[in-house]
Amino acid sequence: MSYLLGIDVGTGSARAGLFTTKGALVAHHSREIRLWRPEPGFVEQSTENIWAAITECVREVVRASGARPDEILGLGFDATCSLVAVDENGQPVSVARDGKAERNVIVWMDHRALAETEEVNSLPGHPVYDYVGGRISPEMQTPKLLWLKRNLPDTWKRTAHFFDLPDYLTYRATGATTRSICSMTCKWTYLAHEKAEGRSGWSDTFFKGVGLGDLVTEGYARIGTNVQPMGSPIEGGLSEQAAAVLGLLPGTPVGVSIIDAHAGGLGTIGMQLPGAGDTDFDTRLALIGGTSSCHMVVSRSGRRIPGVWGPYWSSMVPGFWLNEGGQSATGALVDHVISNHGAAAEAREAAKGQGISIYEFLNARLSALAETADVASLTTELHVCPYFHGNRSPRANPSLVGMISGLHLSASIDDLALLYLATIQAIAYGTRHIIEAMNSAGYRIDTLLCCGGGTKNPVFLQQHADATGCRIVLPQEPEAVLLGAAMLGAVASGKAATIEEAMASMSGPGRIIEPNRQTRAYHDAKYRVFHRLYDDQIAYRELMNESHSRH
Repeated sequence: MSYLLGIDVGTGSARAGLFTTKGALVAHHSREIRLWRPEPGFVEQSTENIWAAITECVREVVRASGARPDEILGLGFDATCSLVAVDENGQPVSVARDGKAERNVIVWMDHRALAETEEVNSLPGHPVYDYVGGRISPEMQTPKLLWLKRNLPDTWKRTAHFFDLPDYLTYRATGATTRSICSMTCKWTYLAHEKAEGRSGWSDTFFKGVGLGDLVTEGYARIGTNVQPMGSPIEGGLSEQAAAVLGLLPGTPVGVSIIDAHAGGLGTIGMQLPGAGDTDFDTRLALIGGTSSCHMVVSRSGRRIPGVWGPYWSSMVPGFWLNEGGQSATGALVDHVISNHGAAAEAREAAKGQGISIYEFLNARLSALAETADVASLTTELHVCPYFHGNRSPRANPSLVGMISGLHLSASIDDLALLYLATIQAIAYGTRHIIEAMNSAGYRIDTLLCCGGGTKNPVFLQQHADATGCRIVLPQEPEAVLLGAAMLGAVASGKAATIEEAMASMSGPGRIIEPNRQTRAYHDAKYRVFHRLYDDQIAYRELMNESHSRH
């Protein structure tokens, strides 16, 4: 037998999956990773903790599968787009105020650099902004680098390499400082299309303009000079040291990495659909759910969409421009709403007693409450604005907040079930908003290819289909993010000649969910409320600003 190994690091866990060369999952294992929240807006992790989790996962899937190390043709890594700092020996450099060295990762969702984000976005008319949806996000790396330079100068001086987490993992596995076009273009303002035209890819004027001119002076050595396409084999493959720890063979091919959501895109967006001829990417959106969610579309032409990241050249599917929408809190928002409700403990205990998850329990309560009506109609008077962690797209405003309208003087399990449903619907309307922005720029999205997180929840899926009017296609292999990472190993090993070949040969459709057209008018009305909540929030701010100005 021949196998391919995919390794995925999300916000809360590390996972490994072993696949056949046809894309069938043979074994997988996951382990939680630690998250520190030392103060509001700060979210940190440890590369040592992450690598220990990866080690456990890889060794376990090899043991469980019975595969021999020499049967593993290649491996690929994906991870969240978090910022890693290490010294010249690859040892952690602290990004924490208290200087704890193990905490050397600023997690993607960390919002410590909001002020720096505003400054970075104040450079007038720079071309870099044309390729990030018009505005740099606090989830990108430039504001975080500027924050470190200002607030932790010793960290700034000591750090020999700043990595995106996916690129750190290939560095840890191979010893090579190779960076990925995906990471660099999507999160570091690297202009891959300029590199393809024979130019640098980095913009000297941008970095000098935002106060990071020393990176220019250094020749970008600390943030990456060797930027390669995803899946390209990294010279030397798996190092002796990493191979010994992981229980694999030295020299095993390792592909250039990819961001986790983009791995999910690879695992879904290229599949052959029933009755379809040639793949029409203009009609497809890959929705990758998790703590947050990403909405990935690709086209042959570079489309600039205000508030939607990109267009990014060859950053997911080679030769195509990527546009990336997203919501900063989806799974995290649903869990927050459940955990902070007065009936949370009672509901969890009841779910535990029935041997089911809290989501299955609440879904069952909704079905009972709806009786013969459609579940969606239960929230006629209950509405949620889902911007509890700001808005990534298309409003591109990290300062927005969440809102709930329609609460009663009660906190029963049924109240929790209704608020849970209204939250899922609000997330679905956020997806509809993103789709409308994309369609206004030339896409014709009618199909959502979904994987990860909430996309395993039938209520989440049906509400998204109904709210957007799009059919939902689930992948035959539910672990599509891990599969996308394994595709990188396929290309690195030569088992697949290209990413496109790997996508076509290793992924396929599973269940298809059609929208319920009878609920369209209801969702149209709630969608108008969704926008009204935002308008009202802005109006409240203006009123309070007037109050402050009078004082």
